[in-house]
Amino acid sequence: MTRLTIGLCLVFALAGLSLFVGVTEIGPLDLLRGDVDAQQVQVLLASRVPRTLALVLAGASTAVAGMVMQMIVRNRFVEPSTAGTVESAMLGLLLITLFAPGLPLMAKMLVAAGFALAGTALFLRILRMVPLRDVLMVPLVGIMLGGVIGAVCTFIAYRWGLLASLGAWSMGDFSGVLRGRYELLWVAGGLAAAAWFAADRLTLAAMGRDMSTNLGLNYRMTVVIGLVIVSLVSATVLVSVGTIPFLGLIVPNIVSLRVGDNLRRAVPWVAITGAGFVLICDILGRILRAPYEIPIATMLGLIGSVIFLHLLLRTRHNASA
Repeated sequence: MTRLTIGLCLVFALAGLSLFVGVTEIGPLDLLRGDVDAQQVQVLLASRVPRTLALVLAGASTAVAGMVMQMIVRNRFVEPSTAGTVESAMLGLLLITLFAPGLPLMAKMLVAAGFALAGTALFLRILRMVPLRDVLMVPLVGIMLGGVIGAVCTFIAYRWGLLASLGAWSMGDFSGVLRGRYELLWVAGGLAAAAWFAADRLTLAAMGRDMSTNLGLNYRMTVVIGLVIVSLVSATVLVSVGTIPFLGLIVPNIVSLRVGDNLRRAVPWVAITGAGFVLICDILGRILRAPYEIPIATMLGLIGSVIFLHLLLRTRHNASA
């Protein structure tokens, strides 16, 4: 049995555990024996199964989107939430909620994706104008850009009474996921699969414009494809469950330490690790303060910040060695 198969089995085990964690007690043995009532079946089918699928799809696609952005920008400390992408998507969603609240969810997602793409393009434009003497300058520029866009979002939300909606989008939470309210995440899963099909081109693009062009790659088109994938995934996850911080940053870094930078090999591992990490955080969030829940954004923010600091210190140590 290969290590990838073992990892996939662990994710399936975590997904199975997620189905039986919650306020309503549903035991796996009771389910196998058929010793469950109608209410338990309804909770399982309408809430637990959609929530588990949403966790897997959001975790896998967000982690893959983070790795794609790192390959495009050629910096290990960049992901949608540290490049202004998520904040730009939030601005688009805020404006469309303000001026066209009756639009279908798919249309809102596309508008948010368009803003995310524009914000990411602005981030790349700023990087070309700023002398980057340190690898940490790139995420610093992205965090500052995200802060500016986030301030604009806060002003608009305060001015028109949408602070509650903005807070909900800023705090990733799967407690409200029900059947009929998560299916958009299948689009994000399909985009993660598209990143795997474009893996060879994205790996070449990570070598830089000159090198990849000399190897016969259409560098500009490849970068556009990568940015579209990142923007659509960010918008889809934001519209469905809110912001998931640090996931697209730490998972690709952990995987690259073991697998390397070949996207063809790394994408399955990134997807599996991202899904497993989100499942673990969500299960812990439901157990630690049961019957209450800790939002997954809080759990990921706590764990992710510790891992992020470790990666920063490790980079500093390697640079000074």
